[in-house]
Amino acid sequence: MTPQEIENHIAQLRERAKEVETKLSDPAVYAKQNECRSLSRELNKLKKLFDKFDLWMDAITQLEENRAMLAEEVDEEFKAVITSDIEILKNDAESLETSIMTLLIPPDPNDEKNIIVEIKPAAGGDEAALFAGDLYRAYTHYAEKKGWKKEILDLTESALGGIKEAVFSISGEEVFSKMKYESGVHRVQRIPSTESGGRIHTSTITVSVMPEAEDVEIEVRQEDLRVDVYRASGPGGQCVNTTDSAVRITHIPTGIVVTSQQEKSQHRNKEIAMRVLRARLFEQKQQEEAAKQAASKRAQVGTGDRSERIRTYNFPQNRVTDHRYNVSVHNLPRLLEGDLDMLVDDIIVIECANKLNGLSK
Repeated sequence: MTPQEIENHIAQLRERAKEVETKLSDPAVYAKQNECRSLSRELNKLKKLFDKFDLWMDAITQLEENRAMLAEEVDEEFKAVITSDIEILKNDAESLETSIMTLLIPPDPNDEKNIIVEIKPAAGGDEAALFAGDLYRAYTHYAEKKGWKKEILDLTESALGGIKEAVFSISGEEVFSKMKYESGVHRVQRIPSTESGGRIHTSTITVSVMPEAEDVEIEVRQEDLRVDVYRASGPGGQCVNTTDSAVRITHIPTGIVVTSQQEKSQHRNKEIAMRVLRARLFEQKQQEEAAKQAASKRAQVGTGDRSERIRTYNFPQNRVTDHRYNVSVHNLPRLLEGDLDMLVDDIIVIECANKLNGLSK
């Protein structure tokens, strides 16, 4: 986009900001919490964009004035000062322009949503279960660093201390915008602790990151559900409690089955199972919509589908590689301690660049 195109677009967005402010000034909007939150977020983003734009225009004006002074100035010492100022202003203008273009990218409507994450071992037996546990702890540490709240919805551990399945929610600011890049197949290459011959084993686990759906976004009819209750049990069949507190919900139209036995209360387990069911139905709905836009989907770097191999964790080489974006980092222990931003930040930069290229065409 040219500066003039950006300026014209900003002028249109200023009109939109006035409309949003008018809507937010109506007391009736506060009875509609979802609409109110959406409008407030939109207005905050627009105000941030306008502030960056005003700073950018000031930098461009100062840059033009300094270049004009440089052409007329005869004092060499003062010329050096002006030249230094021009270089600083150029860097500031370029940085502000990048920020503006990023803010102009249409937002993912799910970026502000909380999420439900499912982690399951795929190929590799005990070693896959152990790595599922490693990744679960990495996400836990990452949530703590971000100040997000994590809630375990279902957790089944393996005999060796790994994880057969982990289902948990994460809530906080811009959770989905950071965690959405984790969906897919994660491959690990390392020497298992049980391997006496020192051979490297390859295992895989699947991760699904689903935005939590609001009740108004996904309607679930009671007549479409079959609810079964049974006695919860731990590893090896050991009884967790002596009442039928575990819940299995089957969504008859889609065949999706969700279970929950984490809590001692049947009511609480049903509530958890319904949250997970809504998230899965919402994910399915979005995948169906994406399939209708196959051409634009193929243009993306990664689909986010849980069947797509997205990342390799190579322990002998101390390397993590994201195959969708061709990004690698060489500090596996630090990443597994929860510093996912060392990888995710690079992914976001590339993703923004791809969207900016599309925006400018």
